[in-house]
Amino acid sequence: MQGENLTSWSFFFLEGFSRYPKLEIVLFIFSLLMYLITLLGNSILILITVVDSRLQTPMYLFLGNLSFMDICYTSASIPTLLVNLLSSQKTIIFSGCAVQMYLSLAMGSTECVLLAVMAYDRYVAICSPLRYPVIMNRQVCVQMATISWVTGSLTALLETSFALRIPRCGNLIDHFTCEILAVLKLACTRSLLMDTVMLVISVLLLPIPMLLICISYVFILSTILRISSAEGRNKAFSTCGAHLTVVILYYGAALSMYLKPSSSGSQEIDKIISLLYGVLTPMLNPIIYSLRNKEVKDAVKKVLGKMYLQQTQEHL
Repeated sequence: MQGENLTSWSFFFLEGFSRYPKLEIVLFIFSLLMYLITLLGNSILILITVVDSRLQTPMYLFLGNLSFMDICYTSASIPTLLVNLLSSQKTIIFSGCAVQMYLSLAMGSTECVLLAVMAYDRYVAICSPLRYPVIMNRQVCVQMATISWVTGSLTALLETSFALRIPRCGNLIDHFTCEILAVLKLACTRSLLMDTVMLVISVLLLPIPMLLICISYVFILSTILRISSAEGRNKAFSTCGAHLTVVILYYGAALSMYLKPSSSGSQEIDKIISLLYGVLTPMLNPIIYSLRNKEVKDAVKKVLGKMYLQQTQEHL
């Protein structure tokens, strides 16, 4: 199979964690639990940003977009992983692989841009609080969110179309999902054009947004340190701390996956990083953003209280 030059496979085999059959049931329980928490946490965050008027601000508009991305990102790959962990026949059809690859790349790329947008939002809020309502008006926020989605969608379309058109000498993907780097390893020969496209997009979506985030936080930190009251400093730190934690988790995993030499490290390590990147980070995002945020906590209590009251009235 590996010696033939065939590009029109109708399906792919996913190696996943087949080499560790005793580990598969543990990974199934872990992944299912993380996926359910991700769906619940991010859905609640989206719900409260829509129904609570106090949270209809630029920060929560972007946060709602981030939560929706996390739901789409995990839903693109985790259901397939869960099925394959319990199945002896770990396959995916070509069109399913293409959709999975595109959605994963689109959501991941969009999140890279959106995190930089959120850093700029925090910079304006803390460094220019009086001009914040004017600079970050609703029209500007919608445009920024739209640019994030369009950028992520177009770069993902470009990468996916190139990756699925290269000549492949096999259909066994050494991964639990149609991850682009794992699919590219099936190529019969290295493509300079594909390598260039991947490198350019990776640089545009990883180091450049990360540099903009770092610059924003340099100005934010210098402004916070000039605040005279301890209460003011703590409030400013708490509003930025959640975003900075998410940035470190997200970019740390992404950089380790996409900007390392292609031959370095074990494929099994790549799978573990990809699992953490695809399940753990989206699950932690709503927890991190609500942990030290009184507005979010109050909104969650309000929404859950209303739901409980409605259920009680229906039973009565």
